[in-house]
Amino acid sequence: MATPTAPSSHDTAGVNPEAHEVRLDDATASALRLWVILSRAHSAVAAHAAADVARHGLTLAEFGILEALYHRGPMLLGEVQKRILVSSGGITFLVDRLAAKGLVERRSCETDRRARYAALTPKGTELVAELFPCHAAVVKRAMEGIGTEEQQRIGDLLRDMGRAAAALPLPD
Repeated sequence: MATPTAPSSHDTAGVNPEAHEVRLDDATASALRLWVILSRAHSAVAAHAAADVARHGLTLAEFGILEALYHRGPMLLGEVQKRILVSSGGITFLVDRLAAKGLVERRSCETDRRARYAALTPKGTELVAELFPCHAAVVKRAMEGIGTEEQQRIGDLLRDMGRAAAALPLPD
């Protein structure tokens, strides 16, 4: 990941002579710094979450599907896709894998023959009921570097930032 600021001219130890110094305005440097920090924080916490579910033969995306179905009940595949942020092909692949493990089943939609629901099987429900409390504790532990009040404030700020970014047109 790119570093938002270049080393100072008096700090030459370990500097790559082919590196290019880039001058950024404060707002751009701040945004890039925050992006790097967010990415690293996400990676660090996700490593704990992924290791936890991997002990049970699951990926984070698979667990995300199970957890969403556990807490929300049967959902259209498109709804699950949006909730766990994967492509339409990705959701099909993941649901196929979970169905092969006997954790999820597909159900037809009575009002739209093209639509399909994903639902937990009894085995899937039992697994999530067993795993979720421990998984939640693992994530909580990974985030204990900041207090609950700070987590709430950061969550509110990140939601606002995400909504604002989502409202912007993507670059061409």
